[in-house]
Amino acid sequence: MPDPTNHILSTRPLTSALLEEAAAHGITLDVLPFIATEPITEPVLQARLRELMTQPLIAVFTSTNGVEAVAQECKDKGRPAPWQIFCIGSATCRLVESYFGKEAIIGTSPSASGLAEVIIRQSPSEVFFFGGDRRREELPDRLQQASIRVNEIAVYRTHLTPNPISKEYNGIAFFSPSAVQSFFSINKVSAKTILFAIGETTAAAIRMQMPGSKVIVSTAPDADILIHQLIDYFQNTL
Repeated sequence: MPDPTNHILSTRPLTSALLEEAAAHGITLDVLPFIATEPITEPVLQARLRELMTQPLIAVFTSTNGVEAVAQECKDKGRPAPWQIFCIGSATCRLVESYFGKEAIIGTSPSASGLAEVIIRQSPSEVFFFGGDRRREELPDRLQQASIRVNEIAVYRTHLTPNPISKEYNGIAFFSPSAVQSFFSINKVSAKTILFAIGETTAAAIRMQMPGSKVIVSTAPDADILIHQLIDYFQNTL
C-alpha cells in the first residue's frame, strides 16, 4: 500500500469499504459530519402519514432520509402504501424499492432539476413531496410553475453541527447544501483545496461561499460515486 499523500475531509460518514479503497490509493479520508438528521415524530404528522398510506397518490422523494422517515410508518402498517413514486438518485431509488417495491417507481433522475422534468412530462395534477425542513426550492417551484399541485410534507429535521478544522486538506467532499453552510459558518479553506459536491445544488452552495474555487460535481447523487471520482481525480490529475 502506498504511503498516503493526499488528505481529504468527508463531511458525512462513509462505509469502511470506501475508506479502505481510498487508503489503498494513497488517500487518507478523515470523516467529520457537519449535519445531523432526525425523523419528525410529532403525533399530527404520524396521523397524516397513516392516513395517506391508505390512499393511492403520487409521492416524490429526493433523499434517503425522507424515505426512511416515511417507511417507518410503512413498517408499522405492515404493507406498502399504494403509491406511485418519483425518486432521485441511485441510493434513494434502492431504498424506495426495498420498502415500496420496484413496481412503485414510475420515474427517476440523477438530479432534482432532471426529476422535475420527468414528473412534468407525465403531467400529474398533484404530487406529495416528502422531504426535510431545510429543503431546496428547485423541484417544487418548477412543478408549481408547470401547474402541478405540490403538497410539501417535512418528515425529517436537519441540524447544523459545525466543527472547527485545524488541518489543511487537499480536498473536501460535501453531500448537501446544509453541510456546506455548517462547514463555512466557522471554517475557511485554501484556494488550492479541491471541493467535491454530490450534486449541482450542493455545488452552487459551495460557489456562494468560495467564488472562483474549483468544484467537481459527482456524475450522480451517490456517495460511492462521488468518492470514486475523488479517488480518480487524485490518482490521474495530480
